[in-house]
Amino acid sequence: MVDAGAAIDLRLLQVASLLESDPPAAARQAEQILAAHPHHVAAALLLGSARRSSGDLQAAAAVFARLAEAQPGSAPVQLELGRTFAAQGRDAAALEALTRALDLQPDLAEAWRELAAVHAARGEAAACDVAYARFTRLVPPEQHLLEAGVAIANDRLATAETLLRRRLTHSPQDAAAMRLLAHLAAERDEFAEAERLLGRCLEIAPGYSQARFDLARILNNQQKPAPMLPLLERLLALEPDNLRYRTLQAAAYNLLGENERAAQILTALTREFPADELVWLYYGHTMRTAGRLDEAIRAYRRSTELKPGFGEAWFSLANLKIFRFSAGDVAAMQAQVAREDLKDAERLQFEFGLGKALEDEGDFGASFAHYARGNALRRAMVLYDPDATTRLAQRTQALYTREFFAARAGFGCPAPDPIFIVGLPRAGSTLIEQILASHSQVEGTRELPDILGFVLELGGLERTGGVPTYPQSVARLTQAQVLALGERYLAQTRPHRLLGRPYFIDKMPNNFLHLGLIHLMLPNARIIDARRAPLACCFSNFKQHFQTGLWFSYSLDDLAHYYRDYLSITTHFDAVLPGRIHRVQYEALVADLEGEVRRLLEYCGLPFEEQCLRFHETQRVVQTASSEQVRQPLYAEAVDQWRNFEPWLGPLKEALGELVSR
Repeated sequence: MVDAGAAIDLRLLQVASLLESDPPAAARQAEQILAAHPHHVAAALLLGSARRSSGDLQAAAAVFARLAEAQPGSAPVQLELGRTFAAQGRDAAALEALTRALDLQPDLAEAWRELAAVHAARGEAAACDVAYARFTRLVPPEQHLLEAGVAIANDRLATAETLLRRRLTHSPQDAAAMRLLAHLAAERDEFAEAERLLGRCLEIAPGYSQARFDLARILNNQQKPAPMLPLLERLLALEPDNLRYRTLQAAAYNLLGENERAAQILTALTREFPADELVWLYYGHTMRTAGRLDEAIRAYRRSTELKPGFGEAWFSLANLKIFRFSAGDVAAMQAQVAREDLKDAERLQFEFGLGKALEDEGDFGASFAHYARGNALRRAMVLYDPDATTRLAQRTQALYTREFFAARAGFGCPAPDPIFIVGLPRAGSTLIEQILASHSQVEGTRELPDILGFVLELGGLERTGGVPTYPQSVARLTQAQVLALGERYLAQTRPHRLLGRPYFIDKMPNNFLHLGLIHLMLPNARIIDARRAPLACCFSNFKQHFQTGLWFSYSLDDLAHYYRDYLSITTHFDAVLPGRIHRVQYEALVADLEGEVRRLLEYCGLPFEEQCLRFHETQRVVQTASSEQVRQPLYAEAVDQWRNFEPWLGPLKEALGELVSR
């Protein structure tokens, strides 16, 4: 026979199992138990929870209030009362009940989480974060996701994604699962999706500091410094000495062009954490963008000394175009590449470093082999469909006709401030930027992500099985909406205009994909197409390891495909908007600097200034791979450097076809 206590316990389990799927049924069964056992605390707790889940908050509050009066020393009762008050929007009462619960039981994890939510609702960010930090110390948010965490640690990303999506199907409010899913998206360079997931995660759990830090890192990967800073300020309010928060804050200031402020933070960190290789890496980056190359080299060297297997530090040395590795450096990198336990993410950095070192030595065959291996490793890590760019090019040409623009004459913001430099990377865009930024009326900024942000808002993300609504969605914009986009662009980019000059440069190369949108929203902006001969341009991209974003650059075939689409789009706009885009051919610029500069300034409506010919003397922050080269006088040798590798470029020539001779 089953005793009476066991029978009640069984019925309570049945009620608990109904709470999520059928709260009214759970309430009815709890009432039946209480009818027979009026003072049963567990049954009363279940009844109150069922009433709350059914939406009858007043009845739930009454149940828990009676329980609290009968059980004044029960922390779980105060917790449930606090939850119910919070659901009713009675924040002050909820705060009082939850504080009482924690006075009674300081290690009641759920009470800390609920308290964090109440503080968030009251706009008390600091108190929210403190409470949520207490919750995470008691119950690490990912502890129930151990299997997915192990899969991620072992690079079984597909398995981890299946586990996490299954979890979110059953528990869509699981912030920890959402954060790990965002981590997977970031691993595939799907930064927009990662940003969306983390934003949702922080809506569910506003005090979740790890999610806030992850979001700041994702924004950093997308070069969006302005929204990074408030996230980091909130994190630092909770942990003012946190090394990673302060390092990322310095990175944000660097992206905003506030190099001195970034340098101050990192200089302090090198003193406080002299054995941290990442601190020295970021300090090196800051010194490099400021043009302080000797200090950058010393910082990168220190990073490699602290951690010889830190591939990014070695590649950062290689990425200083004027730097030359010693024989000892080459041997050290080769020893790392020979390690069987070296992860691919580190290995590819060494492959690119060795490619550069051996190219400088004149061993072009071995150099090409290293570049090819590095690119192959990186290509295997990213999801990239080269045909997606072709489809975008086709949709672009179908939409943006002469008639389209004629029907929208007068649209957009008339401000002439922006100068867009578009094209492929490694085509001379940084050189053109440096020339223009040497003019007294023009400010150089960096590769700004704002146009891409608008594109994503307009439905530009291509997903499996679906056709993006962009750019066709542009046709549905009203004149007022287009004007608002132009004004938003100027407002969002204003923090980068530190010198207050009349004109500024946006040097995001792949904005060529969005020329129609740019012209529509900013009809008086200047657009410059930086072009370089196809073989030279494609191979220069192939041997330059871009850490993120430029997915087409990891394969010679993908590069040729992308170059064709670039030509297709720019040729189309030459036809439908004659004279709108000014083209600077890199080879012509090298051959006739003054003539090309005069034509460039004339197009921009700027008077000629001699300083533009002495661009290498201009002191400014430069954040691209060409930062050292544009600080030197122009030299013609760069034009034909690709010829050293011509014996291995047969596949590239074949993929480019007739473009090679043209």
